[in-house]
Amino acid sequence: MKIARTVGLLAPVAIGVAVAVWLISTSEPPARVDSHERGVVAHTVMAEAGPVRAVVRGFGNVQAARSWEAISEVSGAITWRHPDLDTGNLLREGTRVLKIDPTAYELQVAQAEADLAALDAEAAQLDIDATNTERLLSLEQDRLDLAETELARMRDLVERGVASQSGLDGQERATLQVRRTTVELQNALDLIPTQRKKLDAQMARTKAILARARRDVEKTDIVVPFDLRVGSVHVQRHQFVTAGQPLVTADDVSQAQITAQIPLMSFRRLMGGGGEGSALSLGDMPTRFNGISAEVQLVSDPSQTWTGRLVRVESALDPQARSAPAVIVVDDPYANTNPPLHLPLVPNMYAEVILTGPVISTSVKVPGSAVHGGNLVYLRDADGRLELREVSVAWRQDGQAVLSGGIAPGEEVILGDLVPAIPGMIVTPAERPE
Repeated sequence: MKIARTVGLLAPVAIGVAVAVWLISTSEPPARVDSHERGVVAHTVMAEAGPVRAVVRGFGNVQAARSWEAISEVSGAITWRHPDLDTGNLLREGTRVLKIDPTAYELQVAQAEADLAALDAEAAQLDIDATNTERLLSLEQDRLDLAETELARMRDLVERGVASQSGLDGQERATLQVRRTTVELQNALDLIPTQRKKLDAQMARTKAILARARRDVEKTDIVVPFDLRVGSVHVQRHQFVTAGQPLVTADDVSQAQITAQIPLMSFRRLMGGGGEGSALSLGDMPTRFNGISAEVQLVSDPSQTWTGRLVRVESALDPQARSAPAVIVVDDPYANTNPPLHLPLVPNMYAEVILTGPVISTSVKVPGSAVHGGNLVYLRDADGRLELREVSVAWRQDGQAVLSGGIAPGEEVILGDLVPAIPGMIVTPAERPE
C-alpha cells in the first residue's frame, strides 16, 4: 500500500517535469532591447552682448502746450465778429476776431488831448510871463540904482544945508516904491519854477489819462496772439460785455504736450543711471533730456505716430502711482495732416509715449521666456546637453531680460520650458535637427 501510494504521487510529478522540459525546449529566447539616452528637441538662440538702451512706455492725455483765453479789458457792445470765429476753426496770428464799441474811449482820448493842449498853452504863457518879468525886473533894477544914487545925493545936500528935509523925505518915498516894485517882480519870478512844477505834474497826469484812454481804444480790438484753433466763443455780435468777461478760448496749434507717468526706477535707467546706488543729480537732468528720443502713438490706432521730445519733469509725483510725470512736447502736431490716414494730434487724445534713452552699457539680453523662476536659464552646452544655470537679471523690458551676469556671449540659450528638465540630457536644436 505504501509503495503504491508513492508511485501514484510520482506519476503526476514526472508528467509535470516532462511538460516543463518540453515548453523550455520549444520556446524562443527573450528579445534583446537596446538602451538609448533620453533626449528633447527645443528652440535655442545664441546669447549675444550688445548695447543696452532703456525703453520706457507711459500713457497720458494730449494737451495743448499753450492755451489762450481772451478776457475783455473794457466794457462795451460787440460791434464786429470775424466770420471764421467758430469752434474748431484755425486762425492765424494777428487776426482780429472781435471789435468792441470804442466810442466812449475815443471821447476820453479827445478830452485828454484837449486838456493836454490847454496845459501846453499855459506852459507857453508861463514861459512868456517869465521872460516879461525878467525884462521888467531888469528895468526896475536900473530905476532902483538911479533912485538909490539920487537918495544918497539928497542926504549929502541936506547935511550941507543946501536941500530941505522935505525933499529928502520925498526921495526916500520914491526909492522905497521902486524897491517894492523890484521885490514884487523878483517874487513873481521866483514863483515861476513852482508854477512850472505844478503845470508839469498836471501835464503828466493828463498824459497818463490820454495813454490809458488810447490803450482802452486798442483793447477794443481782440487780436489772436499766435496760430490757434478756436475752442469756445462766449459772445455774439451786439452783445454788451463788461471788463473781466471771458470772450474766446483757444489752443495753440504749434505744439502739443503729453504728461506720461513713468515708474521711478525706469526713469532712472532712462536718464542713464545704473543701479539703485547710482546718483542722478537734478542739475544734470536738462542736459540728459537731449539724449532721449520720444515717440508718440495713438492708443486707438498705433499706426498714427508723431516724434516728440522730453522737455521737463513736473515737480510732484503722481499721488496714486508714485511715478514721475514726464512732459513730452510734439512740435507742429498738425503737420502732414490727412484725415483719416493721418490725424492731427489734438487735445484729449489718449496716447502712448515710448521713450528711448542713451546707451547704458553692453550687456547680454535674452528673451524673457528663457528665464525660469526669476533667475534660472536652460543652456545647451558644447556637448549638446542640458545645463541649468543661475543668472542675475538687471531688469526686463519689451519681453527681453537684461542680464548683469551668469551668461557669456556665444552660449546657446534654450527658449521655452522643458518638462522634465533633467541636467545632462541631450538637447537637439529645433532649428537644426540632427
